[in-house]
Amino acid sequence: MGMGSRRVLASAATALLLGFSAAGTAAAEDVPVDDDGGVSAAETTDINDRQGWDDPMDQPLSEVGPQACEHPSTWYSITSKKAYHVPSWWNGTKYKDGPGGTMKVSVTRGGTISLEISGSGEWSAGAILAKAKTTISVKVAGSVTITTGHEYSHEIPRNKYGHLQYGSWGYKITWKKYRSSGRSCDTRVELAHGNATLPTTETGWKYWETSS
Repeated sequence: MGMGSRRVLASAATALLLGFSAAGTAAAEDVPVDDDGGVSAAETTDINDRQGWDDPMDQPLSEVGPQACEHPSTWYSITSKKAYHVPSWWNGTKYKDGPGGTMKVSVTRGGTISLEISGSGEWSAGAILAKAKTTISVKVAGSVTITTGHEYSHEIPRNKYGHLQYGSWGYKITWKKYRSSGRSCDTRVELAHGNATLPTTETGWKYWETSS
């Protein structure tokens, strides 16, 4: 049984991995986030082989800003989302077997799957995470801890190769930050925009097949 390996998405002290474009900067903002958004393995739910989870295309979302602004303000909007299995790209969480037969796997090495953000302009990772929790799912997390164990098996059709990848049933999103001025929120100015990959508290094995 072959084992693939790629880089570990190791969490930083804040459990957030932030990617910046050349023109981007991160700005601290007062956001009501109780902690760093990290989730322990005891708080996760295992869901294996969720067929059809990954969306082939982004799903546009309506952008709703504040309804009344007596003073200048800023806000974030999630402009699109796509269901995405966020992989744990380290040894012991990805397997290939076949042709045919039965795959029997388990997580042999633990690690952390963390939120990743890229963008231009000034923005707050905590604000984007908080917005995603209210707009996408309360299960979105800044980081998810993966521990060893979680055994799983899957039948492979004859003449096919089976692949199993452990990870989080998360999302890819696009986001924007706006500022309004005066007493009307109808007039807004875009301050920043970017993308993010968000893990959730639901983890498990994703299965797919290839001919070689």
